[in-house]
Amino acid sequence: MSPPGDHVRKAVIAGNWKMHMTCAQARAFAASFRPLIADLPDDREVVLAPPFTAIPTLCRHLAGAGVAIAGQNVHWEESGAYTGMISAPMLLEHGVTHAIVGHSEPRKYFSETDEQINLRARTAQKTGLIPILCVGESDDQREARETERVIHRQVEQGLEGVDPLRLIVAYEPIWAIGTGKTCAAEEANRICGLIRGWVGHPEVVVQYGGSVNPATIDMLMAQSDIDGVLVGGASLDPVSFARIANYQVPVPA
Repeated sequence: MSPPGDHVRKAVIAGNWKMHMTCAQARAFAASFRPLIADLPDDREVVLAPPFTAIPTLCRHLAGAGVAIAGQNVHWEESGAYTGMISAPMLLEHGVTHAIVGHSEPRKYFSETDEQINLRARTAQKTGLIPILCVGESDDQREARETERVIHRQVEQGLEGVDPLRLIVAYEPIWAIGTGKTCAAEEANRICGLIRGWVGHPEVVVQYGGSVNPATIDMLMAQSDIDGVLVGGASLDPVSFARIANYQVPVPA
């Protein structure tokens, strides 16, 4: 693991809006959010993943604000008979720079496999997008003490043939997503350190996600192996997400 306080990697603060926000709501969010991040420190980057329909609106209204835009998923083919899917060229056309792949919800609701997620990550990189690969264990898997085995498999299979220097890995324990439960900062840091070791490159960016909010962000970002966060519900409120983006690492007494 990295020495405590050694943050040579640039922190990435990402918000995943999931199936929330119309274009009108995205426009109002941007108007409120933009001034709140005007003085953001240079050691971090902000990424927002709106629904596909709101991407053009958010790109337009946050232009020049230093906020990168992500797709919430990306297909592995550039075009084809894939109803309901979005390809990398469709995202790139609007200035999108990142794509979330392997989130627990598509894994759970649409039976996405590690092989499919790997194809998405490889295609994202090949076309110039930065994949945000999500990994994490369920409550049952944690109770059965299978956390490390499950995440190691997800990392190993999901990242085959993927360049670790053009990648973000997000550790999202499934039991902490949208439940109000937050993995203890020290435990989240331990898992993020293991992920970095399994990826095999010290500079890979590893985020934590799972009920992240303004009350927990400072302690999470004080950890040695947490390089940012992937935020769900708290990213829907501009004031809340701005507080997360403007986190302040506590100074040791």
